[in-house]
Order: sequence, then structure tokens, then C-alpha cells
Amino acid sequence: MQPERSQTGQETLASDRLIGVRGPHAAQRARALHLAAVAESASPAVEPDAPEVPSTEPLASPAADRGSPAADASAPHAKAAGEPTAATTAPAGGNRRKRFLLGGIAALAVLAAGWYGTHWLTVGRFLVSTDDAYVRADTTTLAAKVSGYISSVDVTDNTFVHAGEVIARIDDGDYRLAVDAARDKVATQRATVARIGEQIPAQEAAVEQARAQLVSAQAAATRAQSELTRQQALAVRDFASKQTLEQAQATNDQANASVQSAKAAIDAAIANVAVLRAQQQEAARTLQELQTAQAKAERDLSFTQIKAPIDGVIGNRAIRVGDFVQTGTRLASLVPLDEVYIDANFKETQLARLKPGQPVDIRVDALPDHDITGTVLSVSPASGSVFSLLPPDNATGNFTKIVQRLPVRIQLPPDVAAKRLLRPGMSVVVDVNTKANTSVAAHGDMTFAAQAAGRVR
Repeated sequence: MQPERSQTGQETLASDRLIGVRGPHAAQRARALHLAAVAESASPAVEPDAPEVPSTEPLASPAADRGSPAADASAPHAKAAGEPTAATTAPAGGNRRKRFLLGGIAALAVLAAGWYGTHWLTVGRFLVSTDDAYVRADTTTLAAKVSGYISSVDVTDNTFVHAGEVIARIDDGDYRLAVDAARDKVATQRATVARIGEQIPAQEAAVEQARAQLVSAQAAATRAQSELTRQQALAVRDFASKQTLEQAQATNDQANASVQSAKAAIDAAIANVAVLRAQQQEAARTLQELQTAQAKAERDLSFTQIKAPIDGVIGNRAIRVGDFVQTGTRLASLVPLDEVYIDANFKETQLARLKPGQPVDIRVDALPDHDITGTVLSVSPASGSVFSLLPPDNATGNFTKIVQRLPVRIQLPPDVAAKRLLRPGMSVVVDVNTKANTSVAAHGDMTFAAQAAGRVR
């Protein structure tokens, strides 16, 4: 700060200026110089670093030298220059407002830092987060089981269907004819089996008849043997002729032959019964084959109606009326929106604190106003690169270590899935709270989270 000029110094300066004034208008000039000196002494001290502000007051005109009223009017202005003005008081008020604003900002910063630190100590340091997470579902691909032309399509894209509902139909004319032919063959074979079944009792009766003939033959043989023995005894005593003896001998031989024939007839009848039973079994097996062919024809006929295997929404439909499809041709996709889940790809360095059963805060990009809480269900047995078509081989060449990611399955609450708001492929951000206690149930080689409802997946 420059030292203020004393009143004596100001008067001396005014005297010096008066001494230097000469001319016809010396009095007026001396008075103007004196007023300027007084105004200069009344002005506030100027800061050393403050820039000089040019004066906006008009310079003294020559009329002042001639004693014009303008010279007299400059006196009030000179007197007002010694009083405080808005220009001198403005910097002080601005500094106060600036200090108040900076103080408020500092206080808010302290509060924010305190809140963040408290949140990190109590919650933040226990959270494991990733934005590499997506909504998934076990999508079912519908394919044709038989070939033919599409006769009708009963659904459109994005249509919800129930299990068993018909989605499309294939022309079934040829398959109905195949069913009719199979049924006719089955009917014919059934008649064959029935005919053979009726022949078996008749053949069994023939066996009994042969046995009766054997008994008759045996009786005749016994009588012939007795007659032969009697004739032989008479012939020894010459009471019977030789011709009578020969006739008795022939009758006995004929009776014995009849016995042998009857025995052979019995064996033949029994063998015929066995043959008929074998034919019956063969016919029955043939009937079973024909019945299987009939069932296959009927099954193929049922496949001409393409039905939904599960509840879901139709998507990616690739069939139109008149299209020819073959066995295995993909027709459409069926997405079960009420059974969606989330696969979050966490870094391998984050898996140490992840355990099944931990709660998960889920933020869906498409639903920013919905707060969803899920549950860690399981962790993949391997990273995604292991299941890729060409797994990496780091045994040769240069090696650069890359942090791998493993999919973690996150289950959604049933009420959230039932709303069908989430679609497979949506991006989500998940925060797993590793501080929460978990309830874990082991099942085989995998570990699953026990849900609050008591159901273990």
C-alpha cells in the first residue's frame, strides 16, 4: 500500500502548481488545480497489484479557463469523489459471497467423502460386480420329424403358446394312407393267427384218433397171434391144413404191421401239433411286427401336427405355408420366458469370494426402474475358452497371460420371471454381496443354493 499523502504535502503541491500558473486566467486555473489536489487526497489507496482503471470523467474543457459555468460544475463532482461509491464497496461483498460458496462446496465434499467411506466399509468392500452379464433361457428349437409340405401355420412370431398347442401342420394325406395299409395288414395277420389256432385242436384230436387206432391194431394183433399159435398146435398133430396155418401166419403179420402203422400215425399227429404251434408263434410275431408298423405309421401321422413341447414364446419362425420340410428341418424357436436366468462372466480373480446362495443385486439396462434381487446358483466347471470350438494351446509360441472369465449362474425370483419382462440376450449389471450368509446343499459333484422356498435346484 502506498502511504497516504499528508494534508501539508497536498497544499505544497497545490502551491507549486499555483506558482507555475501564469496568464490572464490564473485564478481560475489555480482553483481547478486545488480542487484536483483535494479529490486526489480523498480517493482510497490503491493496491500495488491492482490495475489502473482509466477515468471515465470528461477532461476540463477550455471553457473552464474562461470562467464558464462548466468549471464551476466540476466542483460537486470533485466533492463526491471523496465519498465511498459502489465501485469501492463491490469487491468486499463479492469476496464474502465467494468465501461462502467455497465453504459450502467444501462441506458437501466432506459429507460425500464420509458417506462414501462409510458405505465402502460396510457394504462396498463386500460387493463383487461385473457388467459382463446377460439374460439367458433354455431355448427349444422346433424341427420337423417327418417330411412333407406345410399345409398351415397356426401361430405368428412373438406369440405365447402352451405345451401341446399346435404350431403348424404338414400335409398328412400320404401318412393316412400308410396308416390304413398298416391296419389292413394287421387285420389279415390276425385272421391267420386265428386260423392256425383253430387247426391245433383238430390236430390234437387226430392224435387221439391215432392212439385209438393203435389200441385196435394191438387187439387185432393179439387175436392173430393167438390164432397162429392154435393153428401151429393143430398142424403138429395134423389136425390143421398147411393152408390154414399160412393164413393164420399172414393174419398175425398183418396185425403186427397195423400196430406199427398206428404208432407212426400217433407220432405224425403229435408232430403236426408241434408244427401248428410253431406256425402260431410265427404268425403271432408277424402280427406284432405289423402292429409295430401300424403304430409307427400312426406316430408319423401324429408328427404332421407340430406341437409345442413346453410353454413359451415363438421366435425366429422360419416356416411358411407351402414350404417343403424334411426330417430335422428347423422350423422355429420356443423361448420359455418364465424360466429365464442370468449368466454373469466373472473374472477368475473374483471367484474366491463367490459362493452359491449369496444374494445378487441385478440392474437391467432395459428396465432401469426395476430393482431385482437374485441368488447365486452355481459356478461353471470351466472357463468359456475351454468349451470353445478351438481351445487355446499355450504350449507353443509366445505366451501372454490373460485373465479368464467363468460363467456364474444366477437364479431370478419366480415372481420376476413370471412377469416375462426379461428377454434372453439383455445386458445386466450384477453386484454379488459376499458378506451375506449362505445356505448350501450338495448334490453329486455340483453345489447348488438352497432357496428360501425350500426347493433345491
